Amino acid sequence: MIRFIIIIALFFTMLALSPLLIDEKGYILIAMGETIIELTVLSAAILFLLFAISAFIIVKMLRGGFKLSFNAWHTVAFASRRRGIANFNKGLAAYMLEDYENAEQLFAKSAEPAKRQSQSAYLLAAAASAKQNLDANTNHYLDLLAQESQKNNDTDLASVIVKVKLLMNQARSEAYKKARVLIDDNHKQIGHDTRLLTLEIDLCIIEKRFEAAVAWLSAARKAKSISDKQIQAWEDQAYYGVFNDLITKQDNASLQTYWKSLGRKIKQREAVLFTYCQVLAEHNISEPLTELITPVLKKEPNVQFLKRLRTLPIKQSEPLIAIVQKHLHNDKHSAQWLSCLGHLALMSEQWSMAEKAFGSLVKLEANQQTKQYDKEDLRAFAQALMAEGQHQAANEVWVKVNEFPTQS
Repeated sequence: MIRFIIIIALFFTMLALSPLLIDEKGYILIAMGETIIELTVLSAAILFLLFAISAFIIVKMLRGGFKLSFNAWHTVAFASRRRGIANFNKGLAAYMLEDYENAEQLFAKSAEPAKRQSQSAYLLAAAASAKQNLDANTNHYLDLLAQESQKNNDTDLASVIVKVKLLMNQARSEAYKKARVLIDDNHKQIGHDTRLLTLEIDLCIIEKRFEAAVAWLSAARKAKSISDKQIQAWEDQAYYGVFNDLITKQDNASLQTYWKSLGRKIKQREAVLFTYCQVLAEHNISEPLTELITPVLKKEPNVQFLKRLRTLPIKQSEPLIAIVQKHLHNDKHSAQWLSCLGHLALMSEQWSMAEKAFGSLVKLEANQQTKQYDKEDLRAFAQALMAEGQHQAANEVWVKVNEFPTQS
């Protein structure tokens, strides 16, 4: 705009000075072949200014037209991409509102147009279909996601983790096989990402590769983001699988050898110890079982230990019963020892002893005005009464079981 103003100012300046040049016109002679052009200096200057003004106006018009046409082309060319992004954002909103059917459709629509978000769109479409338990749709979107990742030569570990979870949640052998392939393809990342490590252990347990799961547990114990509760749950499943495989597929000697080969710290872990005791009790191997439990029982074990002890199917529990009776001799109103005695007696089919122990446990409530027993104690009490033929009393206890608070 400033240049245009300057040109106009020069034009009017020339018009103002033109009268002064009339007396001294001056000539310009241009010869091109046989053509001769003769101009005065004034007329040449005026023509030059007119040409400059015209050229400026034409350039401005062309630039404005080009910009207008480019904007129009951009609007048409990228309309589908904008629709894809809009559908993607609507899909996110639907997913957050738990409208998974609508979310799945919106994400699927947005995948192709919104190319930069296509992988996220397919992944979220798979997640939305998984929420609806549509395994076929989930696998379809995961296949499209794999194709898209191959095109871009881009593998995001977070996407891999989500895909593995979606496959494992289907709880089908074919899905587990696909999950195994994905984990193995990213095997080097397991030691660096606890999320992938968690999935690896879970999948090993599902596949009944218990020794492999046990091998990964040492890395899991070092990970601060994995809770001890989760590790104990893995230990229960993995070590039980290993112990049970050894004794069923080989023999008791192989089981004993493996147990002795474990480190002292591993043996002292409660989950590992009790899974080993569980296998021994299930196969009625009494001597090593008694040797393991006796030193702990002689001391003052915690409540959790005694609760887990009552779950073991120990058929020959006389040595352990003797230890518990000594504790009761020092404190005959101890709820935890009465409960322990009752369960040990019940497992060894000493019905009278079990009935008396649980009866004394239930009577503590009247003296202390608080329940010293739980549902498992009541169930065991009812079983002992049934075994003794006291059906009416057993029915009364079963009524208490049904009325017992769920949280207790």
